Amino acid sequence: MSFTSDVKQEVSLNKPENDEARAELSALIKMTSSISISSRGMALAVETENGPVSRAVYRLMKDLYSVDIEPSVRRRMNLNKNLIYSMKIYGPVREILEDLGLYSSRGLRDRPLQKIVAKDSCARAYLAGAFMADGSVNSPQTSSYHLEIKCTTAEFAEFIIDLMGRFYIPARQIERRGKHVVYIKAAEKIGDFLRCIGAVQCLMEFENERISRDFANNVQRLNNVDVANEVKSMKAAGKQLEDIAVLEEYDMIRNLDEKLRDIVELRKENPEATLNELSELYRIKTGSVVSKSGMKHRFVRIHEMAEKARNR
Repeated sequence: MSFTSDVKQEVSLNKPENDEARAELSALIKMTSSISISSRGMALAVETENGPVSRAVYRLMKDLYSVDIEPSVRRRMNLNKNLIYSMKIYGPVREILEDLGLYSSRGLRDRPLQKIVAKDSCARAYLAGAFMADGSVNSPQTSSYHLEIKCTTAEFAEFIIDLMGRFYIPARQIERRGKHVVYIKAAEKIGDFLRCIGAVQCLMEFENERISRDFANNVQRLNNVDVANEVKSMKAAGKQLEDIAVLEEYDMIRNLDEKLRDIVELRKENPEATLNELSELYRIKTGSVVSKSGMKHRFVRIHEMAEKARNR
């Protein structure tokens, strides 16, 4: 299964009660159902590609209301041929929609009544239902972090963003293929969202994988820095040896003071050593301490003398 399916399955196994159950079901019905009319009267037609989500809707409906539910399963006729879980819900549909905050005297609402999500626990349950209905999240093993919930209208997308904001989870929306998509990119905030909707086990998997990959990336970056520094040191050492060769060619080494001659000898004996390593070797050889910057300054003097020799 995908990581998204794992999250939805874990969340579907949570069993909210009372107001929290009503809030979660409100989101699920809002985002997965439509109203149909048949010989049996008005019904809610629910459709989802996720079995655990379908079972969550079934359980919540049975727990909260006196309804008759006709479930069915069919295979979508496309290349993926995914299973489609459907159900017809018969009963006091209008009263159920009113109780879920989705219907008023003006008709169906684009967003539920505020009372449905007044409590923080209900807001969390609503977000859980919204994610189960039409949410997705990248596997933590992928190279990018992304969680999203697809919404039918911009108003409903703003409602979801406001709910996330109550838990300090900043989200944005974009329009894609006629839908308004609420999305989160920051890894830490995706973790906060998983915690918010009760996906504790998936959160642990997400954080473990994220920490492992971030650690590996940091190690790689440090290795890259070390390699870059080593290449830089080798290039600098090569130029210093070229300067020394010019001084030798023009018989100028004997004109150097003792300190510079010691540096020349150390560089020739240690062609790949860094300035820090040369400083330590100089201390061992002479008993005097020269800093990295002091060592660099002496090579600058050698370079200046070599340049004068080249320009003769």
